[in-house]
Amino acid sequence: MTKEEVDSLYQDFYQQHPFTHIITEPLYLKQVVNTNKCLIQIEKTGDQLVVHSAIDNLLKGAVGQAVQNMNLMMGIDETAGLQLKSSYF
Repeated sequence: MTKEEVDSLYQDFYQQHPFTHIITEPLYLKQVVNTNKCLIQIEKTGDQLVVHSAIDNLLKGAVGQAVQNMNLMMGIDETAGLQLKSSYF
């Protein structure tokens, strides 16, 4: 598969996931700090595929996941209270 085909496959799979984003530009941690986002960047070198991902482990890893699960359990929009903007330092 070409890199474009792999990118398209990932885009299609994560299309309905509000906090997972496939990016084509380089991945920087500053893009996810203080957010509930998971950014995925795919790199292809020869026959090998390297998948890079970045999250803020406090929000996406613990607090954000708890809020997202609570939202789902309460029957409200899973993104409620989690549409935060990253703070670049």
